[in-house]
Amino acid sequence: MQYKSPIRRRKSRQIMVGNVPVGGDAPITVQSMTNTETCDIAATVAQIRRLEDAGADIVRVSVPSMEAAEAFGKIRQQVNVPLISDIHFDYKIALRVAELGVDCLRINPGNIGREDRVRSVIDAARYHGIPIRIGVNAGSLEKDLQMKYGEPTPDALVESAFRHIDILDRLDFQEYKISLKASDVFMTMDAYRKLASQIDQPLHLGITEAGGARAGAVKSAVGLGMLLYEGIGDTLRISLAADPVEEIKVGFDLLKSLRIRSRGINMIACPSCSRQNFDVISTVNQLEQRLEDISESLDVAVIGCVVNGPGEAKEADVGLTGGSPNLIYVDGKPDHKLSNESLVDHFEQVIRKKLADKQRDEVQPISISASPDLPS
Repeated sequence: MQYKSPIRRRKSRQIMVGNVPVGGDAPITVQSMTNTETCDIAATVAQIRRLEDAGADIVRVSVPSMEAAEAFGKIRQQVNVPLISDIHFDYKIALRVAELGVDCLRINPGNIGREDRVRSVIDAARYHGIPIRIGVNAGSLEKDLQMKYGEPTPDALVESAFRHIDILDRLDFQEYKISLKASDVFMTMDAYRKLASQIDQPLHLGITEAGGARAGAVKSAVGLGMLLYEGIGDTLRISLAADPVEEIKVGFDLLKSLRIRSRGINMIACPSCSRQNFDVISTVNQLEQRLEDISESLDVAVIGCVVNGPGEAKEADVGLTGGSPNLIYVDGKPDHKLSNESLVDHFEQVIRKKLADKQRDEVQPISISASPDLPS
């Protein structure tokens, strides 16, 4: 029996990014960003499709030029996942991608320029039903705020956010979400906490420039994990100097660990020791690679010996405990024994069979009995 999650989410407005709801009582969404050259349409489409396969709810694409905007329009036609365009400075690019079917504009109204240009972008967003994401970043704070605070601080990030919010409020546009990102965990957390108590718009979480695959995942898990535990956050991106697909995997692993969302196999595995009866690390690595296609939730335990193995296996949907011989559990009960020969192949089959059985059980046939008032 799983321990019940104590998390109570902050109440926020809900906006729509394409067909994906963000905020309110909608599931916390996981997104990433392409790192291909946007004008390379084939490469960008291929990467977006890989992100879709990994489970991405939303994908962001940088659109730095009008040429990239035209390429974005062709990309939009070839993928299904909602796309956000990342735009700075040139308001005409925002107007163009709005015409080409973008699902959300990531802009900072303050760096678009004159108010008539900002108004043009807001009018286009309103006309096409497109929300906006305000993206405040510690690395690109306004110069006067840098001078005022001396360095990036949580208060500086929040003040910058309110400058953009005030513009949207003045133009009576409420369909937006906000991010307040820094590479420092504590600065990021404090900024989000301050803003979360003052507005009801959805919040996009992220630790920006978090680092490489390992260090960035740890830093993001620490910072975002604490915010999510406090109920703050409606959508997130794990920013890694790595394959964007890894950002999606880490994002879902983070939500899974907090029991906020479940996607794919939840692997419970021991770190292994000299008591192990089979190579736990190799087994787990092979299983994770082989089972990446599974999006349904399933708890799988892989424990190398009988010390903790039976206890963990009994709590999982499917479990493997090392011993003499090894023992497989299904639904918490010992099912059958197996040797180390073809262990991974056999256990994969057991997992897939259990998943198929679970899916079949979830589809309950509707029984319709004849009414006595109706002729047979």
